Amino acid sequence: MEYKDYYQILGVARNADADAIKAAYRKMARKYHPDVSKEHNAEERFKEVQEAYEVLKDPEKRRAYDQLGSNWRAGQEFRPPPGWENFYGGFHGGSTAGPDLGGFSDFFEELFARRGQAGGASSFRMRGEDTEAELSIRLEDVVHGAQREISLEVPVVGPDGRIRRERKQLSVKIPAGIAPGQRLRIAGQGQPGRAGGANGDLYLRISYAPHPKFRWEGRDLYYDLPISPWEAALGASVQVPTLDGVVRAKVPAGSSCGQRLRLRGKGLPDTQGKSTGDLYAVLQIVVPKQLNEEEKALWEQLAAKSRFHARS
Repeated sequence: MEYKDYYQILGVARNADADAIKAAYRKMARKYHPDVSKEHNAEERFKEVQEAYEVLKDPEKRRAYDQLGSNWRAGQEFRPPPGWENFYGGFHGGSTAGPDLGGFSDFFEELFARRGQAGGASSFRMRGEDTEAELSIRLEDVVHGAQREISLEVPVVGPDGRIRRERKQLSVKIPAGIAPGQRLRIAGQGQPGRAGGANGDLYLRISYAPHPKFRWEGRDLYYDLPISPWEAALGASVQVPTLDGVVRAKVPAGSSCGQRLRLRGKGLPDTQGKSTGDLYAVLQIVVPKQLNEEEKALWEQLAAKSRFHARS
């Protein structure tokens, strides 16, 4: 049986704190996750990373592992020292290894699962790891909230005791005002627990999908509003789309391209519903590309009589 250097597997020092171990695990898990990794040995490395984290994240198991000392090297032939089952009291595993441990190595089983046989304690239960995925939502969902049906691949334990991916339909409630980067927790949809342990949770990290009309900045929305040259010069009442429907806005006479009209409270709400951003209609003066003879004559007449010089 080969010795497993869990610190080396995660790429952390032996005195690394819990936060450093967790950060290293997340980085390695993303790198070797079988669903996304291009590495030829991704599945094997992913299992190693999971096993290392199972031990080092748990203070009791980590102390027991550290009792072996730092003189062992990864890959060396290893046998637990005599009396190992009583070497560090108070920790007990389950009565069996194998599938219940999700395919962990012989080294892990020898140190922990078989130790538990001597202690005669209750089953070796381990809660499954939390997982994270991204959920892209519409700006309309941010304003009104929504109940969405999504299809995701989630980890499940197969008949052979191994973890595999299955596609599942999940119903997700999106609260109004949710911001990008916030997470929704779906209980029990993370990594499966082991030996009867509870499943981890699934966290959906929110992002905003691109919108065909609006840009967003914080809680404010921006919309490019096309207007004609005469509307800019003379002023006009125009329709402006919002996420709640169409409203009318007044374009002041003498408006310039890039000028903004502010529609208060027509942006995105916050999660508490106490405040709402604004919508800014950014004026874009659109010149006709084709003119008939009469229109051309009118423009020429305006050019001849106007005292306005754009570059003066």
